[in-house]
Amino acid sequence: MMAMGIIGGIFGIIASILAMTIGGVGSAFGADGADQVVGLGFAAMLFSILGIIAGAIAKAKTKLAGILLLISGIAGFICISLFYIISGILFIVAGLIGIFAKKKDSQVVA
Repeated sequence: MMAMGIIGGIFGIIASILAMTIGGVGSAFGADGADQVVGLGFAAMLFSILGIIAGAIAKAKTKLAGILLLISGIAGFICISLFYIISGILFIVAGLIGIFAKKKDSQVVA
């Protein structure tokens, strides 16, 4: 779960930079709605960073990390849709694993 969150975050940052670049080029040529694409790309970058943070805390707080990963995956899809396909899938799968994973009981053997 931790690795999926961090890798998904890296791919998400790359995808958001790509979306912002395409939006910037569209804005330079005067395309309608290109400024929105830049803003949504920035929002997707923030959700990617949230996913990296969730991946980093996955071992300590599994349920919280799972919820944050699900939020990052779904919100990223909403922001930049198919640019976020790899990251979104990684975040959603890791989030579901985090939410539905059973905690191992640690037994002290004396």
